[in-house]
Amino acid sequence: MNEHMIVGHDGVKTFVADFDPVGAYTGPPVMCLHGLTRNHKDFLGVIEPIRRMGRRVLAVDVRGRGRSDWDPNPSNYNPLVYAQDVLTILNRLGLKRAVFLGTSMGGIITMLVAAFSPATVAGAILNDIGPEVDPAGLKRIQGYVGKMGRAQTWDEAATMMSVIGESAFPGKDMAFWADFARKTCIETAEGIVFDYDPAIAQVASSGGTEAIPTLWDQYAALVPIPTAVIRGALSDLLSADIVNRMKLAKPDLITAEVPNVGHAPTLDETEAWTAIEAIIRLTK
Repeated sequence: MNEHMIVGHDGVKTFVADFDPVGAYTGPPVMCLHGLTRNHKDFLGVIEPIRRMGRRVLAVDVRGRGRSDWDPNPSNYNPLVYAQDVLTILNRLGLKRAVFLGTSMGGIITMLVAAFSPATVAGAILNDIGPEVDPAGLKRIQGYVGKMGRAQTWDEAATMMSVIGESAFPGKDMAFWADFARKTCIETAEGIVFDYDPAIAQVASSGGTEAIPTLWDQYAALVPIPTAVIRGALSDLLSADIVNRMKLAKPDLITAEVPNVGHAPTLDETEAWTAIEAIIRLTK
């Protein structure tokens, strides 16, 4: 693995984990973009199988998360800035196009990049996100972001994760939640905390749910591009109705639903991987 710290237009540095393909290159790289409070570790379960398909993988810590810089101006914690960062990363690495694998917020960034620069997006996989979000799901996210507090041990962190996430991943054992905690949190001198700038929570919780912008115009940019949408069957953020409307707008949209999972699938599920694999095979 190679590691990059890419300097953005405003000096904020974004961390990128860069994995070479196994064997010969078969097509454009896959850029992995995580959700609101997560980081590149969310994709560790699918990086190796993607590499084995002959693809380079770029897994990003969006600014303010993981190993990327915290932004001194919290108003920059918005998808328009993130999309600009993504285009900067590709430019600095000498890449003209990529397949985008975006979970939740990462899917929003994907749609914005497609609208700004359609030629950049060779293919798109939207994980539990669409051009509209259910206000109930957004309100739930706003309710827990920044409210975990500190855990003193990793076992305690795993228990906290299970309490927060039980509705999305019912019936999971503590080994699952221990892995979840290790991917989502970081150990500090004061305890184990979520691995993101606390200002992100302030920005997220300050927004209302009454007038959520829709992205149907941006989604339209994906109409000529190979695209899949993955939905957790229990998702409270992406409804089955929105998926149906996405399919009407783009009849060749590949759809997958992961049973007994909410927001958002971890992507190593059979249904999710099948959709990812299909888009990669369609992009040369």
